Amino acid sequence: MKMGFLSVDEQMKILMRGVADIVTEEELRRKLERSVKTGRPLRVKLGIDPTAKDLTLGHTVPLRKLRDFVELGHQGVLIIGDYTAMVGDPTGRNEARPQLSHAETTANAERYLEQAARVLDVSKLEIRRNSEWLAPMSFADVIRLAAQSTVARMLEREDFKKRYEEGRPIYIHEFFYPLMQGTDSVAVQADVELGGTDQKFNLLTGRDLQRNAGQEPQVCLMTPIIEGLDGTQKMSKSLGNYIGLDHSPDEIFGRTMSIPDTLIITYFTYFTDVPQEEIEQIKAAMAAGENPMKFKKQLGRAIITTYGGTEEEARRAEERWVAQFSRGELPEDIPDVVIPAAELPMPAARVLVTAGLAPSLNEARRLIEQGGFSVDGERVTDPRAELMLRPGQVLKAGKRKYGRVVLK
Repeated sequence: MKMGFLSVDEQMKILMRGVADIVTEEELRRKLERSVKTGRPLRVKLGIDPTAKDLTLGHTVPLRKLRDFVELGHQGVLIIGDYTAMVGDPTGRNEARPQLSHAETTANAERYLEQAARVLDVSKLEIRRNSEWLAPMSFADVIRLAAQSTVARMLEREDFKKRYEEGRPIYIHEFFYPLMQGTDSVAVQADVELGGTDQKFNLLTGRDLQRNAGQEPQVCLMTPIIEGLDGTQKMSKSLGNYIGLDHSPDEIFGRTMSIPDTLIITYFTYFTDVPQEEIEQIKAAMAAGENPMKFKKQLGRAIITTYGGTEEEARRAEERWVAQFSRGELPEDIPDVVIPAAELPMPAARVLVTAGLAPSLNEARRLIEQGGFSVDGERVTDPRAELMLRPGQVLKAGKRKYGRVVLK
């Protein structure tokens, strides 16, 4: 065995942790065996489209898997999809994404890398932009690329299939997205590509294009899509059910405290550096009847320290949260109140009426003006204040009415 690599079995144990799907495990093992024998690190690709400036914890899951490969001695290749972002990934969409300008994607990419540095050492990555090989393509090159797939194949995708059946438009440029992403794999000669389970079609397209180019097909290693704070829908900024890497320690801790108990182990596993053995102990303790709140607080501290916060900042965030919420200030059983996510931000007075905490807008305005309305302990004094609520926040109206926000 060459120096510098763990054994294949040891690497597989680390790399398969938290994997939701893989095509194929046998191929990954063979590639690792060859890597150990030759001393050549695998080229492990992760593509990101800089369509937004800020990362959520959901974005860190494939980044953390890339970190696993890099720490085992392999070459991480981070593709900044400055060209694919101008198309917009149609995955999971009922309509075409808005196209971004090159200037927008460049600015977003810089911000993305700043935040990604909280997850892994970006100086160890090979960072490429797919405009390097996509921008120089001639129209003849584009025709040859398009000839490597069919409309029938594209319509196998659930999102395209659904839109076609519902009579929603599917634009030709959207068909190019998986072909462009697959071209990235050919350009960097990827041995492995990482992505969420929702990326499977795109990742498999990369395998097809690599075969056509005479390359060995990449292994497609997929991580799960993690639910947001509401415990039901994908973590998303648009739904407000997220924890952001740029949130303050207090915000991170408070949002962590709002998750359902069923997500505690999932968040420990995918969002923290807590060892798996300790996570198994936590799981066993909760199954034996220990109060989940103890472990939820530990989770909040762990998330803060995992993404750049200090132990002291984590401790103070917990203390402030306990002072606000856990010293008899709130009843144990707070009813859920449903707020339509599509209507956010919503005026404070309408929030009270929608939540059933006030019978009318006039009564809601009066209550707010008298100082009788708060969100997570923060008093709201303007009935017209636009509130961007998130799942788990506690609304209080008057002295005795409470509601815990659920977004639908």
